[in-house]
Amino acid sequence: MKKILVTVVCSLLALSLTGCGKKTSDVDPVAQYGCDVLNVYNWGEYVGENVISDFENAYNVKVNYSLFDSNEVMYTKLLGGSQYDILVPSDYMIERLIDEELLQPIDWGKITNKDNLYENIMGASFDPENTYSVPYFWGSVGIVYNKNNVDPADIEKEGFNILKDSKYANQVYMYDSERDSFMIALKALGYSMNTENMDEINEAYNWLLELDKNVNPAYVTDEVIDSMVNGEKDLAVVYSGDAAYILSENEDMSYYLPESGTNLWVDAMVIPANAKCPTLAHEFINFVLTDDASYDNSSTVGYASSNKNVLDEMILEGGEFDGNVAYLPRTDNPNDEFFRHNEAMKKVLADLWIKVKNQ
Repeated sequence: MKKILVTVVCSLLALSLTGCGKKTSDVDPVAQYGCDVLNVYNWGEYVGENVISDFENAYNVKVNYSLFDSNEVMYTKLLGGSQYDILVPSDYMIERLIDEELLQPIDWGKITNKDNLYENIMGASFDPENTYSVPYFWGSVGIVYNKNNVDPADIEKEGFNILKDSKYANQVYMYDSERDSFMIALKALGYSMNTENMDEINEAYNWLLELDKNVNPAYVTDEVIDSMVNGEKDLAVVYSGDAAYILSENEDMSYYLPESGTNLWVDAMVIPANAKCPTLAHEFINFVLTDDASYDNSSTVGYASSNKNVLDEMILEGGEFDGNVAYLPRTDNPNDEFFRHNEAMKKVLADLWIKVKNQ
């Protein structure tokens, strides 16, 4: 998923982090774990300020921390023979990695902090028994809107259809992604975002053509964050963590999830089948699930933690996201879905999306 742009003490602009402080542990990692270097491959801007250095200090190891900007880039690197001990892909990509036998099972006996996990994001459709994945962050896709210019009653009535309302011409940011855009159209029409029915997909295509014609949206990616903080448009499709940041910076903005449903997503920690240090990888997963590391992650990045204690602390009165409606995604709407892996349909949607933007 997309991430908030933040400044991290140990520079994440580099492709490798070696820690901010001196090692404080007397552990012999080679003797205990069989290695003293852990290779982690994660999204950019997706880790707490001190998580990597604290882990290095606690376990007397070095973390090579590499960054990717899409699930597909990560997948290509893995297929190309690159070896990592920890990956943090999204739900549909985890499903693909499982199907292609590119992951090894999690030894849950080594995850002593498993009871910290928020139960509502366990057992998701892409890995029903959490055999291969441990939730890291989770969230939703919704609409950030300017309360001064968009009537909340209108957005509740129209849902995603408000994005193609001509009275908001030139005031809409759409996320430049065929997957997210077709999700929005399909949900607005009352269909599953994982449909393979071409009649439904063509109806969604026409919905997007109408949106493009009616409002002349700006198709954007990460620049939507600063743009909405600055109030440059009235409506924007935004990931929940980015929305939480926007709301914290601009009190005129709010966040809405249509009742027709949306994408509920999970990014999770997995261990590749070719990992060199699976034992140390389990220690890293367990460390990330601690309250301190989970709090650092969520506070820095802005997405909902997989740690239930941190979730509670963040939204309590006086908490960092107290009153921020974008931080904690809902889990009680039966119309919300996870994306499923389907390469054939992804190609169909990609081709149609090009046509939408080039009409």
